[in-house]
Amino acid sequence: MEEKILEILEAISGTDEVRNDRDLNLFEAGLLDSLGVIELLVGIEEQLGIKIEPTEVDRKEIDTTNKILSYIAKR
Repeated sequence: MEEKILEILEAISGTDEVRNDRDLNLFEAGLLDSLGVIELLVGIEEQLGIKIEPTEVDRKEIDTTNKILSYIAKR
């Protein structure tokens, strides 16, 4: 599961920095934006079968790779 999420994040951000620095704030670094969040949620649903509505998640809950992995693990 973790590897699939990392692959989705890399595809959205266009860099492996999301894998190398998992505590980097993705929004502040310009690697993730509101459209990217939608792409992330769609990718997670398609790849992992976990449906998350955009209104269910707060930006602060998913602003780093580690937080995204933790959030998904709790689902």
